[in-house]
Amino acid sequence: MAHTRISNKMPPHIEPARAPIAFGRRAIPKLNEELASEDLVTRQCALASLCDLVHDPERAYETIETGCLENLKRLLRDKDSVVRRKTTEVLYELSVHNVGRDAFLQNDVILSLAELLDEPVDICRVNMHKTLEMLSEFTPGAAGIVDAGLVPQLVLKLPSELVEIQEIILDTLHFCLRVNVSQALASGAISILKEKLLHNSVAIRSKAAQALMGICVPLEGKNEVCKQNIIPILVRLLKDRHPEVAAKAAGSLMIATITTQGKYAALKAMAIPPLLQLVSSPVTEVSLNAIKAITTLAEAPEGRQELLNHVAVLESKQDHSSEIIRRAAGTAVRVITWKP
Repeated sequence: MAHTRISNKMPPHIEPARAPIAFGRRAIPKLNEELASEDLVTRQCALASLCDLVHDPERAYETIETGCLENLKRLLRDKDSVVRRKTTEVLYELSVHNVGRDAFLQNDVILSLAELLDEPVDICRVNMHKTLEMLSEFTPGAAGIVDAGLVPQLVLKLPSELVEIQEIILDTLHFCLRVNVSQALASGAISILKEKLLHNSVAIRSKAAQALMGICVPLEGKNEVCKQNIIPILVRLLKDRHPEVAAKAAGSLMIATITTQGKYAALKAMAIPPLLQLVSSPVTEVSLNAIKAITTLAEAPEGRQELLNHVAVLESKQDHSSEIIRRAAGTAVRVITWKP
């Protein structure tokens, strides 16, 4: 005959790698207490559970309000690699939310993350760089990274890091260069970006050219690009079979050729023929950047003379479906056909 019996033992965890979640508002405070535990397994389980919770914006807000950031900053220096990895995962998930990014700036989390630049565990560095990149996507976050002096360190990490991390660093630099270029220039970023323009990876080439667009904005950057003979490399990349690479190369030329020195360097490198080919690209960014680069080259008498034979190519774009392409083409035609 069957009997109903209640065991004196506690039921087993369904997921032993995660800490049990307390009910309601007690959940995050309880996990925060466990983050400070001296027991390694307790810390690991608490981090795993917290990582699941902070996907929810409300839980992310509660995590910050409860004061978990101080414990998380401390756990970045934990001796256990699993703890460091899960901590970087939690911080990355928090950085996805606006409230998390604001809290990072208020609590100096950037400097704590920077301590992992030489972290031996690859996944920890990946998560750390993803967090910095997410922060850099909004202006105060990029300014915070610049103010923390991390740009030179990121630049110097480019040659030696994993390809995956190099891509993330280049994205971070792209946003930081919108705030300040001087640190990157002083740390020799242009020579390093020059090497990355020749990389086997399409993403690396594209992102390096994108970063170069930002570093070319000040006059010092434009002069350094000419000095290091980078313009011929950009002209070569105009013929890259990947549109994203060609688009960013054309964009960099568009900015670098604003100066007279840049114009003549591009003309010497025979930039006009490949740019004219890109004008007809179905990709808007490629066509637009090519037209704008052609416009700057047309400001040089030699460039205008060469382009007078190809005005029809640009006039055909004045009927384009995109208004921005129509305007750019109209400006190019006016510059090319201008007479003193």
